[in-house]
Amino acid sequence: MILFWISTLALIFVGVVFIALPLWKAKAQDDDARRDELNKAFYKDRLAELKEEDAEGLVNNQDELITELKQSLLDDIPATEKAQQDSLNARLFILPSIIIFIVISYGLYFKFGSLDKVEKWQEVSARLPELSQQLMNPEGVALSDAEMANLTLALRTKLHHEPNDAMGWFLLGRIGMSNRDIDTSVGAMKKAYELKPTDVDIKLGYAQALMLSGDDAKADQAKQMLKQVLRGDSTNLRALSLLAFSSFERQDYKGAVSAWKAMQMLIGPDDSRYEMLTRSIERAQSKMNPEANIDKQVPITVNLGSNVTLPSQGVVIVSIHPADGSAMPVAAARMPLSRFPLKIMMSDDNNMIEQRKLSDMPNFIVRARIDQDGNVSTKEGDWYGESTVSTLGENVSLEIDKQY
Repeated sequence: MILFWISTLALIFVGVVFIALPLWKAKAQDDDARRDELNKAFYKDRLAELKEEDAEGLVNNQDELITELKQSLLDDIPATEKAQQDSLNARLFILPSIIIFIVISYGLYFKFGSLDKVEKWQEVSARLPELSQQLMNPEGVALSDAEMANLTLALRTKLHHEPNDAMGWFLLGRIGMSNRDIDTSVGAMKKAYELKPTDVDIKLGYAQALMLSGDDAKADQAKQMLKQVLRGDSTNLRALSLLAFSSFERQDYKGAVSAWKAMQMLIGPDDSRYEMLTRSIERAQSKMNPEANIDKQVPITVNLGSNVTLPSQGVVIVSIHPADGSAMPVAAARMPLSRFPLKIMMSDDNNMIEQRKLSDMPNFIVRARIDQDGNVSTKEGDWYGESTVSTLGENVSLEIDKQY
């Protein structure tokens, strides 16, 4: 900001010079110079005429005529006091003009120059190191939306002046992922990767951004990058985790199981993540052979009663409860409000908590409700239905025809 104010003062000084110079330099002096030049030219012309007339004998008193000509030139010169007075009057306008110019200039800037935004921008830029450390610290306090926006602004400002800062681009990519701004994330990570293609953290960040893009070609590129990292370091847990996630999302369940098992071997059974990896492996294996798990699934058909009028908005919540009618569901799914009958397949993937599995229940009931406001705790006015007691693998059909 100091440089900014110095710059404005320099511009003000230039403006003051342009205002003061014409007023300080008395206009009378310019008029006098022009008058003197005209008088000199007139005098010389008239003097030449007199000499010609004298030579032709037309005049007898040449000396008197020359004296009169000189006197007429003297009479044309104004009094010195008047010229000085005109110059003084002009100079009196200098100070008021300068004051008015400065007031208008700074007044317009304070009114339309967004000074508050400039000051905030400078303040945010100064906090860049603090916000960066807070973002990179996994055990630190999460940044608020406003702080994330401030960090993005500060980073973009820094990268504008330092476009070859690879870690700055990497950090901007991380922020893009946090904000679900995939285009910004991919673009920033790509720039960081171009600047430091051998940095493992940048390579993994770029691969993760490519995976989240939803583009098959970019997903293939990410997979190749992850394999390249693992060729250099087969114990990199983050690379294995990203590879497993990518494989699972692309229905390469065998590849996902292989990556998760490799992670289990590295962390050991005493690690708290081991059990989570086991569940992920079981889930992938069930996807590999769905016929073997058909008896642990519940095919459900939800019909709509003829007395029901569908609301303009809402969702259908399908939940499975113990046969005793307990309010707490064992498994649940949220479906968009669309055409009926609604068909859904529920399994352990829909469990509410890990300690209670749908596959462990000998019998149960299924409930379906049209939730109009998105709040599961409010039911008044909602339409619902309930099935009879059913078992795993059995086709369950129910009808929504009652209202709370």
